[in-house]
Amino acid sequence: MGLATDLAAVSVTSMDDVRRAAEALRDIAISRGNLKVAVCDNIASKATMVDVDGNVLAADVFGWTGEGERWWADTRLALSSPIPRACRYESEPFWVNAKGFRTRQHNRYLDQIGLDNFEKRALTRGAIVMPVHLPFGQIGAVTFNCMDKQRDDLSAEYEAHADVLGCLAYRFVAGYTKAHRTRHWLPGDCQLTKREVECLRWASIGKTDKEISLILSRSHATVRFHIQNAGEKLDAVNRSQTIFKAAQLGYLGAAA
Repeated sequence: MGLATDLAAVSVTSMDDVRRAAEALRDIAISRGNLKVAVCDNIASKATMVDVDGNVLAADVFGWTGEGERWWADTRLALSSPIPRACRYESEPFWVNAKGFRTRQHNRYLDQIGLDNFEKRALTRGAIVMPVHLPFGQIGAVTFNCMDKQRDDLSAEYEAHADVLGCLAYRFVAGYTKAHRTRHWLPGDCQLTKREVECLRWASIGKTDKEISLILSRSHATVRFHIQNAGEKLDAVNRSQTIFKAAQLGYLGAAA
């Protein structure tokens, strides 16, 4: 099958599609590289992914039911495993084992992530990983693990299939997130002004209103007005939440 067919197979438009799409992702991973899929739509959430009937996908579809395989029931994994930690710093497919991270382009942030006791902490000897960066700061992670538990070198599978699997992983997780999300966390169409963004960028690195007023050559009252106005647009209850929501919408950027 071609990429267009595979993308259609893993697409989710409603919760009724989830199980069928998950089964398609599982089967494609097996056919392409004999790989076993693990999917997390939000590494910051304790909730596991489910189908429309509430069945846990990790167990019912992807087969993580054996002894020591119930990663989806371990709420500490996102903090202890190096894989979700790496997904916070990388947006392209990579593969990893105890010897290190391999990416298309070098990422110095990954060099600082410890890989000691890798198999115990990551619950795999090696994996191809697809970070899934979604709107509002949500990060998902999809790993493709070798069926042969003795193997830890996935370089061949990475070169042959990583880009395609990355597209499919994003399509599945993004669709699931939209279908599963029921609550609006942010205003639907919030447009901040240049001055509001400028003030919030300085505030996000700890500058006070007085300090920002000196930096921007504006009055203290003007700076406070811009930050408060941004907070009203973002439906924020205080300064900290205003900065947080602005960052979720991509207004502040990594430079801040």
